[in-house]
Formats: sequence, structure tokens, C-alpha cells
Amino acid sequence: MTLARRLSAPIAGALLLLGHAPANAAGMQVSSTAFADAGTIPALYGHDGTGGDGSSCGGKGVSPQISWSSLPAGTKSLAIMMWDPDAAGGMGVSHWVVYNVAPERGQLKEGEGKVDGHGVTLGKNVGGEATYHGPCPTVGDVPHHYTITVYATKLEPGTLKPGLTRDELFAALKGNTLGAMSIVGRYGR
Repeated sequence: MTLARRLSAPIAGALLLLGHAPANAAGMQVSSTAFADAGTIPALYGHDGTGGDGSSCGGKGVSPQISWSSLPAGTKSLAIMMWDPDAAGGMGVSHWVVYNVAPERGQLKEGEGKVDGHGVTLGKNVGGEATYHGPCPTVGDVPHHYTITVYATKLEPGTLKPGLTRDELFAALKGNTLGAMSIVGRYGR
């Protein structure tokens, strides 16, 4: 059983609490050419700035490639989020919020999820910016777990306005999700 499959039950439970019903999520497939599920995220995808301690995060800030398949019937658009549940004393932080993505694309290519346009709408990350914010845990921390979840929605692409936060996107998706699947990568420095 992959880590994504093991995590799908807690994610499904969280979605249900938020009013998101992940029906048919068992058939969804999510993967990345950037890293294997439960594997290490390469530095290329780490944050290209400095961490809270002022030290370099060691990354290049390139958003990873993400693929999806076997989406639930009726999927009209996708939302993709990257969340670090280990950050902020266990409260977690949002690194990437993407939505209004047409499902027939089949993927976001490497680097494509960094700016709006070409069928991608970006929401705000932990820094309040509408861009991908690569991993940057505190130096010496155990590698953090970065969960990238793809949500199948009933919403037409272009329905949601740019610049939503993670919480605003969850509110907009309430009652509009058909399923979700995640992959997890680890990053430390």
C-alpha cells in the first residue's frame, strides 16, 4: 500500500468534515516525475529564498510535475494544493494553491504551476503570494512531509477568482468535490 493510499482515509475524513465528499476517490491516480510517493523531494523543487532563520533554503523554486488519471465521472476542473503538516509547530503551512485546471490536461508540467495563465489559476501560499513556495523546513528538523493533493471538482474551469487562500479555496469547494488523491514527498535541510 502506497503512502498516498494510506493517507487517503485521513484526507477523506478531513474533506468530509469540511463538507467535501470524496466519492470515487479510490480510482483516482496521482503521481509525479519529480519524486516518488513517500520519497525525497529534490532540491530543485525547494524554496529559492531564505527560511525563517535567514539561511538559504537550498532550492531553485521550480514547481514539480504532477499527473492525474482515472478521475471521477463529472469532473469539470481540478484544484491542487501542497501542504506541510509538520510546519508551524504542527499547525501546518500552505505552499501551493492551484485551481481552475481543466482535467483533460492530465498534468501540470514542471515549472508550470508557478505563475497564473495557460489554464492555471494560483492562490496564495504561506507568504501571501500567488505562486509556488517550495519546501524550506528549519535547518536540522527531521525532514518535513509535503502532501500534494489533487481535488476533482464539479466547477467549470475559470469559475474561481485568482488569489484565493487555502481556506478560501476549501470554502469554495464545499459541496463541489467529487474526489481527491494525494502523494507525499519529504524534504529536509
